[in-house]
Amino acid sequence: MGLLDKLFGEFVDIIEWIDESNDTLVYRFERYGNEIKYGAKLTVRESQLAVFVNEGQVADVFEPGMYELQTNNLPILSTLQGWTHGFESPFKAEVYFFSARQFTDLKWGTKNPVMLRDPEFGPVRLRGFGTYSIRINEPVVFLKEIAGTDGHFTTDEITNQLRNLIVSRFVSILGQSGIPVLDLAANYEDLSLYVTNKIRPEFVAYGLDVVKLLVENISLPPVVEEALDRRTSMGVVGSLRDYASFQAAEAMTAAAGNPGGGAAEGIGLGIGFAMANKMAESLSQPASRSDYLQLPRDKAGQAQVEDRYYLAVSGGQTGPFTFQELADKVRSKEVVRESLIWSKTLVDWTPAGQIQVLDDLFAEVPPPLPTR
Repeated sequence: MGLLDKLFGEFVDIIEWIDESNDTLVYRFERYGNEIKYGAKLTVRESQLAVFVNEGQVADVFEPGMYELQTNNLPILSTLQGWTHGFESPFKAEVYFFSARQFTDLKWGTKNPVMLRDPEFGPVRLRGFGTYSIRINEPVVFLKEIAGTDGHFTTDEITNQLRNLIVSRFVSILGQSGIPVLDLAANYEDLSLYVTNKIRPEFVAYGLDVVKLLVENISLPPVVEEALDRRTSMGVVGSLRDYASFQAAEAMTAAAGNPGGGAAEGIGLGIGFAMANKMAESLSQPASRSDYLQLPRDKAGQAQVEDRYYLAVSGGQTGPFTFQELADKVRSKEVVRESLIWSKTLVDWTPAGQIQVLDDLFAEVPPPLPTR
């Protein structure tokens, strides 16, 4: 290599950036100590911006297009350099390329549950999640405030800060909204729009624009969600008794799917306890009058609703009486065990104490008081 080739090799004559990544916001063109040749070609592609920095100061900003670097399109840089020799000498400057496209599907979410007061459930803890998209709209501001001298600045280096900013504003807006937990899903769109407009000025201070922010989910803690699911199930099933029946049916279905398992025995015990509790409730309730006035039944178990009873009184007979009327006379002691009674089911006049259907009634009547 000759001396002239070596000298020409130190000059950069093509400046461009082809982005092969999906997360690079800023890329500094590497010169490796070489000087930029006067008349070099600068290519700024669509969705890119280029910024020249000379000795720590922003010199020129180039929008998409192809440029030949000469004094007519480098006015600021020409002034800063104070070029001599007809402004045709090579120069040294840092070139930063900025990606001006949208960076989408960036995640935000609350690290810890947020305590809020719900008008229906009282104090609740909520988590919020979603996505947002950004783009650089002021490269000089972004370079000064965020990127600095970083030669390869990616979204990972700023998303944590942006996420914290979004969460802070989101929590404040959610707390002030007073929207019940059960109505939040119907207001995701309004919340997304409101949060976007609220944080946009703060993003502008970083040289960024928040293109769109979405609230995708606001959730309760898993334990509370399970309790809410049970409450919803009860609302669908109906009353508590229907819910208990539903639970028993579900348990029997599970037992049928595992007939030999220990779970089936546990389910059987649970059903047994439930039946025992039900019987205990029935026994603990005071018996109504109708429980004692059940009509006598024949051998087939059919109530003898048409049977009439006659009562022998002072050599004559009175009646007919229904079973309930006869029971009232037993309680009022108008009929005693020795009283003679006849009905079509009896062969002859029979003492009341010997009639089986009246035996339970006499058990209610206390015996005569002892005489002194």
